[in-house]
Amino acid sequence: MNKRLYITGFILILTAVACGSITGMFLFMVRDLPQIRSLETFTPPAITRIYSADNTLLAEIYREKRDPVPLKKIPEYLQKAVITAEDRQFYTHSGIDLKGIARAIITDIRAGEFVQGASTITQQLSKTLFLSPQKTLQRKLKEALLSIQLERRYTKDEILKLYLNQIYLGSGAYGVESAARIFFGKSVTDLDLAECAMIAAMPKAPSTYSPLVNPELAVKRRNIVLKQMRVTGVITDDPYREAAEKPFVAVQNKTVSKAPYFVDYVKKILEKEIGPARLYTGGLTVYTTLSSKLQNASDQAIVHGIENLQQRRKKDPALKTEPQGALIAIDVRTGGILAMSGGNDYSKSSFNRSTAARRQSGSAFKPVLYAHAIEQGFNQASLILDAPVSFPGATKNEPWQPENFSKTFQGEITLRKALTHSENIPAVRLIDQLGISSVIDFARKLGIQSRLSPYLSLALGTSETNLTELTAAYAVFANQGIYIHPYCIVDVLNADNQSVWKPNIEKRIAMTRENAAIMSNMLEGVIAEGTGKKAQVIHRSIAGKTGTTNKYKDALFVGFSPTIAVGVWVGCDDFSTLGLKETGARAALPIWVEFMKNALKNQEYGYFDVPDNMVKLKINPTTGKPVPNGQTDDQTEDSDGVVALFAKENSPE
Repeated sequence: MNKRLYITGFILILTAVACGSITGMFLFMVRDLPQIRSLETFTPPAITRIYSADNTLLAEIYREKRDPVPLKKIPEYLQKAVITAEDRQFYTHSGIDLKGIARAIITDIRAGEFVQGASTITQQLSKTLFLSPQKTLQRKLKEALLSIQLERRYTKDEILKLYLNQIYLGSGAYGVESAARIFFGKSVTDLDLAECAMIAAMPKAPSTYSPLVNPELAVKRRNIVLKQMRVTGVITDDPYREAAEKPFVAVQNKTVSKAPYFVDYVKKILEKEIGPARLYTGGLTVYTTLSSKLQNASDQAIVHGIENLQQRRKKDPALKTEPQGALIAIDVRTGGILAMSGGNDYSKSSFNRSTAARRQSGSAFKPVLYAHAIEQGFNQASLILDAPVSFPGATKNEPWQPENFSKTFQGEITLRKALTHSENIPAVRLIDQLGISSVIDFARKLGIQSRLSPYLSLALGTSETNLTELTAAYAVFANQGIYIHPYCIVDVLNADNQSVWKPNIEKRIAMTRENAAIMSNMLEGVIAEGTGKKAQVIHRSIAGKTGTTNKYKDALFVGFSPTIAVGVWVGCDDFSTLGLKETGARAALPIWVEFMKNALKNQEYGYFDVPDNMVKLKINPTTGKPVPNGQTDDQTEDSDGVVALFAKENSPE
């Protein structure tokens, strides 16, 4: 009997301890939960200011005072689209979705970390207004408790109204009314089905799915929401098809800041790193790498270059699409972005063609190939055959036969001459010798992360890259073989002038100092002897490469001085032709030249790095043989040959 009483007492004590622990844990969790009524209050946010490196105010960004609208003014399509995309059980659960939580827990356990949420609309509202975005168990428990309290205090329609007026929807838009005006230039009341679905698609990843940042991705995500609405019976087939086929057209932005493409780029990074709420309400000071002087020079060069191109295009009435220009300038030594022009006119299109557009680079990709060859032991005097060649194509009956732009052949020529005159056949033969996969691996070392197709035509720049990564790759040649990932933000300070975020700058050795010097010398040859001769008017140490794609759809010039690497692209957004003979040398190089003249105007004359264990020899550009008495420090070309740089142990005999 005593034994039974002892066991019963022990169980009661354990039960009391457990209940006390649970009660204590609950009280600990709720003791600092925010007051639910504060949900309905609004505190004006502080302005965040973005400055250039020379302390010019580029932009003031802030979260506009919300313009709450009653639920009856929010289209039923938008309400249902949001519920379909975010929380289909919204009107039946009590604030938390137990089945969803179970699925998320299983996923998180398998991953070993918080990778999937199970947030209802009520939970998202709780997190947005009261809690940090940090994924911890304590925060998730608080979120659940807050959601239950919200559900007890407010009706479902009240919660939905608060959510739709508070949620962040990308590009500085808080609430559906703000989003409707920013993205579509109209009140939320006037949105159609396609526009409602696009807004409903944004809460999942607002910085990523904003149509002003990634229009193509936003449309794809919108169509997923539309499909979900059709599957769940919210809409029928005909409205679905009509909405899914509707293109997105950005409204004209009437409030353009200085360096608007650059400011958008900065905002996108900070939205990801510190969160949109802090960025738009925190009263931060953001210091960037941009030079306002060089930005002005960039914008002017783009305008002048496109105007001249348009004058030539007037001769052909079939050329109706307005061409666009983009320019990116990078500090060779630091990797800081000095200027960024993403198009001709931000007020007409905010799409950033210097960072977001992926286009074929044409012959502007060839330096990547030749740099890899130099790394593998080739030198400037190494010979490559420029003669007809055939490779197996897609079918046995259709072999691929690359052609030179000139339609002529020169027999055996040096690597220097092949690059200088941008011959296609030698480049294809070279990538065949080196191996396509090894060239792709080397491109990754130079910072090119775009998808590169594993075909021989890669040598001719048929894979799509973006202008910024290609320009950063060229900067490696001027920077002694060191790659630095381009960055735009130096420091972010709070209202107390304390640093709250700085970038971790990616930096690595991509190739040897000696081989980087050889590539700079080879690309000097493009300007001294080849397709970039128009740049000789700069009268500085400069190097670079032209690029032209099939049917003149893209024109590029990417080049550098010892201090600045600059890439210029010209093309049409619809991939139509720029016009006959609108090559990189004709359409892009003049923009590059105008910019570089201004950029280098007040700089001391500089020279490319030449390590001590290297020698300059005058060689025959065709045979690669040294010209008698050809060792010289003279950089000029004459009838006897060209001056080329070699490592002493790998120089021609």
